[in-house]
Amino acid sequence: MTLLICVFAAVIATVKWYVDGNRLNLSLLCFMYWGASIMWLVDALFEYAELKAAYFTPSMQDMLNDSFLGLSVVALGLVIWTAALLIKDPLGHIRRVLTEKQA
Repeated sequence: MTLLICVFAAVIATVKWYVDGNRLNLSLLCFMYWGASIMWLVDALFEYAELKAAYFTPSMQDMLNDSFLGLSVVALGLVIWTAALLIKDPLGHIRRVLTEKQA
């Protein structure tokens, strides 16, 4: 589930980046999600090598834990991207608000 959730997030971020461009630094979000997807893919390959056919019959508790982990990874990626966006301020909104209060 972590792999599936991260791949969906990576595809959505990549499509948004392709349509809108990199105006909001979406490339950072794409790189984080694709990197996480590759990490979970490698994890799935090693887990499959260890469990063989049992890999395809996870318990409901394992699926729920993996789902929470995948959603946590996506949320953490969004938090990091938002912090980077606020620091970089590509549209100048924060800079404009700060200069208006000083004037």
